[in-house]
Amino acid sequence: MADLGAPVRVSPLIRFGRWSFLVVGVAYGAYHQQRLAKREVGIREIEAQQKVIRDAKLAEEKKRNQEAEAKAIAELSAPTKK
Repeated sequence: MADLGAPVRVSPLIRFGRWSFLVVGVAYGAYHQQRLAKREVGIREIEAQQKVIRDAKLAEEKKRNQEAEAKAIAELSAPTKK
C-alpha cells in the first residue's frame, strides 16, 4: 500500500468558509422547502375543488351510460314482430 503521509492542517479561513456554506445551504434549503410547501397547499385546494366537479360529471356520465345500456338490452331482448 502507498504511504499517504500525515494529514495537512486546513486553514481556519477555509474551515470557516466550508461551515458557512454548509449553514447557508441548509438555511436556503429550509426556506425553499417552506416556499414549495405553501405553493403545494394552494394547488391541493384547487385540485380538491376540481375533484368534486369531476366526480359529479363522471357520475352523471356513468348514469347516462347505464341508461343507454339498459335501453339497448331492452331493445335486443324485446320480441321482434314480423
